[in-house]
Amino acid sequence: MAGPIDPPLADAQLTAFIKAVRDAPGPPARAVGAAELRRAQRLGAEARPPGPGLARVEDLTVGSAAVGARLYRPSVEGGALLVFFHGGMWTIGDLESHDRACRRLALGTGTAVLSVDFRRAPEHPWPAAVDDCVDAVRWAAAGGVSGAGSAGPVVVMGDSSGGNLAALACLRLRDEGGPLPAAQILLYPNTDLTLSRPSTRSKATGWGLATDDVAWGAEQWVPDPSRRADPGVSPLHAADLGGLPPTVVVTAEHDPLRDEGDAYAARLAAANVAVRHRCEAGMVHGFLTLDTLSPAAAAAGERVFADVTDLLGHAR
Repeated sequence: MAGPIDPPLADAQLTAFIKAVRDAPGPPARAVGAAELRRAQRLGAEARPPGPGLARVEDLTVGSAAVGARLYRPSVEGGALLVFFHGGMWTIGDLESHDRACRRLALGTGTAVLSVDFRRAPEHPWPAAVDDCVDAVRWAAAGGVSGAGSAGPVVVMGDSSGGNLAALACLRLRDEGGPLPAAQILLYPNTDLTLSRPSTRSKATGWGLATDDVAWGAEQWVPDPSRRADPGVSPLHAADLGGLPPTVVVTAEHDPLRDEGDAYAARLAAANVAVRHRCEAGMVHGFLTLDTLSPAAAAAGERVFADVTDLLGHAR
């Protein structure tokens, strides 16, 4: 069982949200299934206020596999490009679930954002999503987006399982000779699909993301349990993290994935990768998409936007 909410979470609104989750937790993901989870998430996305208006938003296809994507331009000028991989336990999440977040990200950083609609499990298990993400980065680095990405650096970013994909894409690109992104931004990332870190137990239920739901998602994406410690699946298990681009890792205090994200940041630093690591106090998993619910979650997202802006300033 989850511990008491004492001290309170980052703000009263987040505390009320978690109390409501505890009062009515709903069925576990494994009892609901991917199709119904996707339907419920789409309804939730439609109910949220729309994100900020931008100079241009367009749907397109990217890479050799013609994967769907959405490009957000905060201005008509070219420049850097941020390739974004959404979270959702490798099974849910899409362009709509993170549309508001990507609009905020583009506006908050002044950078074009390319959100990638990679293939999801269980229909497409590992490594399909990694293949799509690597292909999208290669396409972007080759100047695939006219006016964005060709005149400035390409960076990658992902939240939750999207952070896992961003990290895996960087590792594969490093091992295959590039092109490496100028930076990677990992928000509360999955880095260890064995789910063996202490926070997966101490924060297992009652904090907005249940460890068993993550375990179900991992089972859909990587059906063979013996593969979940493979470095091609769990970046924390990579033998060598050297040679990766400058990295931002942001974790949340009350998140079952906290420890694996913290451990990944520590291992990157030990491998002499430039790392900025912050654990957001009083915060829960998924804060990037909780901005309409909690001012503190909105502020945590804005701190990430500031990190991205600063990194891009150095990358240019």
